[in-house]
Amino acid sequence: MNDVRAARAADHAKRYRTIQRALLVTLGLNLAVAAAKFAWGTLSGSVSMRADGIASMFDGVSNLVGIVGMALATRPPDEGHPYGHAKFETYASVAIGVMLLLAAWNVLGDALAALGGEAHGVRVTPVSYAVMVGTLAMNVGVCLYERRVGAELGSEVLSADARHTASDALVSLSVIASLALVQAGLGVADAACSLVVVAAILHSAWEVFQQANETLSDKARIPAEEVAQAALAVPGVRSVHHVRTRGTESEVYVDLHVLLDPTMSLALAHALGESIERRIHERFPQVEDVTVHIEPDTPEERGEHDPVLPEG
Repeated sequence: MNDVRAARAADHAKRYRTIQRALLVTLGLNLAVAAAKFAWGTLSGSVSMRADGIASMFDGVSNLVGIVGMALATRPPDEGHPYGHAKFETYASVAIGVMLLLAAWNVLGDALAALGGEAHGVRVTPVSYAVMVGTLAMNVGVCLYERRVGAELGSEVLSADARHTASDALVSLSVIASLALVQAGLGVADAACSLVVVAAILHSAWEVFQQANETLSDKARIPAEEVAQAALAVPGVRSVHHVRTRGTESEVYVDLHVLLDPTMSLALAHALGESIERRIHERFPQVEDVTVHIEPDTPEERGEHDPVLPEG
């Protein structure tokens, strides 16, 4: 099992480096996008464009939060954290959700001020469209990149950041629509569009919190029937019960109880337990650790627990 643990440690290190690299790339792009939209929004008097720039700025801040979170998550297990620090990645995703709420609050303030008549007239020029279309293309590219890498690595922080960027892309589309409406004489469309921006950001925040809750509430990560099927495939295992899984999407912890021949020697039972661990690791690469509870296959044990049977 030492070889398995060493391989897992190497995989974790590679995974974290890839996530941090993705966050650094998106940080640079988000800062460039935010600066372009906020600057031209301020110069042209467009509340919706400036609000979109603020949303993009929070994208950059969320990238920094993700980078810090991943730096903490890479720390090895210690006496105070024997299960490691992987949940710091989840905490980082929660922080990104909070950033989304702050972005929504800032955008809402600007929108209400504009609807109250505190905004200046909006000047729509070809540059306005060029800035929005160019930054939209960058947002879409960043979102697709983060979503792909996040799915490949099972990264909660990248998935959360991809949702953040996707909301920014939707915002940009609505801003472009508002620019066209302003040109058509509907000046209130600029402020009204900002309210659509708020709704989109709040929806993204809800999705981020929902995903984080699955980890922090120890939601089962792998169906018990599938884990039991993997264990029962090991010769000598008579029954499986009390299967539990928890953890992040990429680092799952499994524990289960197995019934073995009561006359089996302790050494053989131990070897069988390690075979079960290996089988589960092979079947589920996302599993970080497996705890197998060995029990004798007696009428008392069988009567006390209902076995977990594979579906079909």
